[in-house]
Amino acid sequence: MNNQTNTNSIISLTFGILSLLIPIIGLILGIISIVFSRKAVNEINRTNENGRGFATAGLICSIVGIIFQLLILLGVFAFFSVSTFG
Repeated sequence: MNNQTNTNSIISLTFGILSLLIPIIGLILGIISIVFSRKAVNEINRTNENGRGFATAGLICSIVGIIFQLLILLGVFAFFSVSTFG
């Protein structure tokens, strides 16, 4: 068994957390995190490295971050469209 943690899973978790915290750019970071998470899971299956939990947590954080960022954008657009016509 390999005791090394997959690097892509750590990158996925880091970008997933940042997607929750950084406005606007978090949307892009969330998408990147999903890509790294999928890549990490494929590598972990192939090489038997550690880090599956990190990859899963990164995927969950990135999905929540993307939804959160989209809701923020929707709220900003709704606010400005109502204030423009009102």
